Amino acid sequence: MARSKTQLKLSTRDRVLDAAERLLANGSAAFSMRELAEEAGVSFATPFNQFGSKGAIMLALSAQRIASMQERFAQVSRPDKAVARVLLAFEIAVSVMLAAPTVNRAIMAALGAPGDERSDVSSRSAVLWTEVLADGGALLPATRPLALALLPGQLAIAFRGVLSFWTAGEIPDRLLKQRARAAASAVLLGFVDRDDRGHLISLLEDAC
Repeated sequence: MARSKTQLKLSTRDRVLDAAERLLANGSAAFSMRELAEEAGVSFATPFNQFGSKGAIMLALSAQRIASMQERFAQVSRPDKAVARVLLAFEIAVSVMLAAPTVNRAIMAALGAPGDERSDVSSRSAVLWTEVLADGGALLPATRPLALALLPGQLAIAFRGVLSFWTAGEIPDRLLKQRARAAASAVLLGFVDRDDRGHLISLLEDAC
């Protein structure tokens, strides 16, 4: 397969990842490492040398998605209130996943399968939500320290949970944003004042 000038300028690692994305986009989630090497235009050993296994490649693709969410959140105007920031970040995260749903469902499905690779998806995701929460502005002062310690991990779990049902086809693309906002709302509910609580409850009611 002929390589474009853009592809040839990529690092070997990125060429392998781009090739994996192309195979996934074409519905070839069960691609072999040999097929991947051919698609990337590299030797058979190169994907192994760069990543070690197909599972590690999927983890690297997942890390790219989380990095994209972080970059896009950093580029937008961010509200002062933590609740508004979290809801905005969930919306951005959903848009990243829906940009290539076939690819991203395959990545999510691979992450849910047993493997020997040590996953860092949870910790990477928690870092994202820690950045989103910042100093917890407008969260209830009495429980803010607990919120800042607890919420990054719980928001990571909530978003991953919604994505797992989306990956399984139980949540259609058109409802992913709504269900994600509802999941975030349920997690935040115990740490906000009356005004934010009312807004979150309305989001939960919309998802019913």
